[in-house]
Amino acid sequence: MKVGICGLGTVGSGTFNLISKNNSEIERRLGSKVHIAQVGCRREHPDCNLSNVDVSYDIFDVVRNPDIDIVIEVIGGLDVARSLVLEAIRNGKHVVTANKALIAEYGQEIMDAAAEKGVQIKFEAAIAGGIPIVKTITEGLAANRLEWIVGIINGTSNYILSKMSDVGCDLSFIDVLKDAQKLGYAEADPTFDVEGVDAAHKLTILASIAFGIPFSFDAVYTEGISQINASDIGYARELGYVIKHLGIARVQDDNVEIRVHPCLVAEDHMLAQVKGVMNAVMVGGDASGSTMYYGAGAGSSPTASAVVSDVLDIMRASEGKTAGNLGFDNGRLVPKKIVSIEKVVGSAYLRLIVSDQPGVMARISTILSQHEISIESLIQKNTRDDYADVVIVTNAVFEESLDLAIKKLSSMEDVRGDVTRIRVAEFF
Repeated sequence: MKVGICGLGTVGSGTFNLISKNNSEIERRLGSKVHIAQVGCRREHPDCNLSNVDVSYDIFDVVRNPDIDIVIEVIGGLDVARSLVLEAIRNGKHVVTANKALIAEYGQEIMDAAAEKGVQIKFEAAIAGGIPIVKTITEGLAANRLEWIVGIINGTSNYILSKMSDVGCDLSFIDVLKDAQKLGYAEADPTFDVEGVDAAHKLTILASIAFGIPFSFDAVYTEGISQINASDIGYARELGYVIKHLGIARVQDDNVEIRVHPCLVAEDHMLAQVKGVMNAVMVGGDASGSTMYYGAGAGSSPTASAVVSDVLDIMRASEGKTAGNLGFDNGRLVPKKIVSIEKVVGSAYLRLIVSDQPGVMARISTILSQHEISIESLIQKNTRDDYADVVIVTNAVFEESLDLAIKKLSSMEDVRGDVTRIRVAEFF
């Protein structure tokens, strides 16, 4: 089978070079080599030896080439990538993509088109880089009824929170973000990463393959980390937690929670040990129990590893050795209601800046009690003249009750500014 690569940036060049370097090992395992027949790119990559490859500066030449069997889409973005992939499918070509936004937002359209033409769509590289989480769910855990998925699935956010959590670090979110940009861990415009959009794209795909539901990106509750400050990091540590940015998908009977937001994670939990730009995904199955998968979530080589593994899966499937698209035809999808964040039950960390006056704590407790919220942990510290920080960890309650209580707390004359809320991760 002949392969065409569309895009020769970080992932595309890594894919080209990995195939070139390891083709003998691939042949040993598969019985045949991967033949890169054409590359479509706007500019050639200096690290790639393209002397024996047909190169076109129009990426659509690749999907229109009748000799190409498998198209690797690594150009990124949405509109052009969608057009490219759909044209490849119309021309009867299998597609491997690393584009999480494309699958999260247009996945069902693409899967339906692929089913009609009898071709395969693979996207292992779209989630968690070098961690083979799609194959783990669809193959290794295929006998399980999966109950939940929790993951650190954005390396930029994890790097920032890890750096801010370093003992002795007094850098602000903005300071650490600038550091991440200098190191190449964050884009010049980091919005997708730090505001949770990238993680929401990945979680959309994970929830779909785990629970058999349609792609539901628009229904994912998404919250970023830009409001986390050093005070929250310090108080979380004092309470025995670290703050992580998590993607959480959980089945509730006929409903599913899909949410991305910061969480307090117990400092002795495995996810609390995932630092820097690394990723980790935990999966809960009824038979397997809880399992965890850890590795590099991005980068040229780890992502290329996932891309090439999908190419090899398609080559095996062409010989009848494995299944094609797993469960994405409309007849096998299960319509489940996505739970709104207000109906989620959980504990929360609240931080309030209050007047350092008698009776304030009693008034706060009264408001919480009116909404059937009890206090599990409490810290109160004088931090500046006439003001104190009050930090509360609540019991598990519905989010809508907590929303009402926070609204009342914010309206108190004794409370200065907004009430900070960070959810507590505890069910896994």
